[in-house]
Amino acid sequence: MKKRSMGSVIIILLILVWLLIPLVVSIIYSLFENWTGIAPQGFSLRAYATIFSDPAFLAALGRTVLICIVPILLTILLVLLALFVTSLFFPKLERLVQIICMIPYTIQGVILSVSILSMYVANKTFLGNRLVMLIGAYCIIILPYIYQGIRNGMRAVNMPVLIEAAEMLGATRIYAYFRIIVPNIISAVVVSSLLAVGIIFGDYVLVRNLDGSAFQNIQIYLYQAMKSDSMKSSAVFVVIMAVTFTISAIVLYLQSRQGKHGKDAK
Repeated sequence: MKKRSMGSVIIILLILVWLLIPLVVSIIYSLFENWTGIAPQGFSLRAYATIFSDPAFLAALGRTVLICIVPILLTILLVLLALFVTSLFFPKLERLVQIICMIPYTIQGVILSVSILSMYVANKTFLGNRLVMLIGAYCIIILPYIYQGIRNGMRAVNMPVLIEAAEMLGATRIYAYFRIIVPNIISAVVVSSLLAVGIIFGDYVLVRNLDGSAFQNIQIYLYQAMKSDSMKSSAVFVVIMAVTFTISAIVLYLQSRQGKHGKDAK
């Protein structure tokens, strides 16, 4: 048993090292002026000083974080309401909702952006706004991940039994759903949200096709930096990874803290 566990640890460590090689190389490349030989030369923080003193970079980073939050919150609310209705009132439609939510898996970013533009670009209402179209496109792209995570969480807590028990105690269905079921599946919501953050942070096609240079997110800024300075582009990539890790760490910390409070209350 010990030999098996040791072998598993070694395999996991090797996978982690392999996955971290691009990040480590990017960090090294962003900290040195020259790396044409075996070892890098000319340690410098010039690239980081340049990007953090550039208002365009800070604005692009802020826009990316903002455009992550809005679609994720809208999609979570939409999926929660859809599963509430289908699971408790129309269980036969749950399979149809699942198929609809899985369709975006097969849609490529280019096809989605072109379709949205052809349908809404001439619309005189708020739907014709490029930023609204971008938020809608992100809601579609992350829908399968949010739906699957929330659905699996509901099945794990046996939602019908909990709702029935709450009704016997005098609670309404919607009250029991949002005060009992949703808090119990918060871990599934968090994991799904983190997957969505990674997808939106890494997107270039949708924002480029739908908004062009009007809404410069961090990926467009990175693309422009790659054409001018490779050291600067490496620094931008490192900052993107650091922000993603920070968001994940904060969310997981809040989740674990909430779990501890829940156990203490019990």
